[in-house]
Amino acid sequence: MVVNTPATCCRSGDNVECACVSPAAKATCSCGQKSALHCTCAKAPAENTVTGPRCSCRARPAGECTCDRASTENATVSGSACACGSRPAGGCTCEKASDGGFNPANEIDFTTQK
Repeated sequence: MVVNTPATCCRSGDNVECACVSPAAKATCSCGQKSALHCTCAKAPAENTVTGPRCSCRARPAGECTCDRASTENATVSGSACACGSRPAGGCTCEKASDGGFNPANEIDFTTQK
């Protein structure tokens, strides 16, 4: 059986299943006060809209990840890169990706609701 892993999988190693709290829920806006894409500070107009290459959770621009995977997400791509050059080959998260229309702001995190 072949399992296709979603591009937004938040696994933390090779051959590890996708089983996580959405990394987009962990990512914050640059001021650190609110969740990414839900900023209410003066930077909100820019913070709540992400276009172009994004981190794997797609809530922050590529290279500006603020979740617990920031150290790997913000590292310079070594080896083959995707067409935009900001992500590893096979890990494209910009509008050119096959699932480029994915927007985490439209997701509801039912794992934290009572």
